[in-house]
Amino acid sequence: MIHRSPEACPVCGGELVIRELECPSCEVTIRGSFETCAFSVLTGTQLQMVKIFLKSRGNLKELEREFSISYPTVRSRLDEIVRKLGFTPEPDLDPKFREELLARLERGEIDADEFVRKLDDAAA
Repeated sequence: MIHRSPEACPVCGGELVIRELECPSCEVTIRGSFETCAFSVLTGTQLQMVKIFLKSRGNLKELEREFSISYPTVRSRLDEIVRKLGFTPEPDLDPKFREELLARLERGEIDADEFVRKLDDAAA
């Protein structure tokens, strides 16, 4: 049975380094210092969520269905994953602001470039 490697040293909390790799088929052992995968910091559930997110091409409804959780919970868990991977989640835009911008775009009051600029400004 293969276990997931711990995220940090259980004694001091320091970063762990992989020093040895072994092929179970031919029993070759390779020693050195090896980088861990960036996703190794995720829990099993978080990793499963990332896999389903990618498989469904970012369809959040699929994550809601698969995990039987609400849309806000999906967003919250994805934000948690984003932070754990070392990124800052983008802030949510006010839905009314977004709807008003879309309406202005549809009425021809602003063009697509202005629409994108206003969205970027609001997110900054």
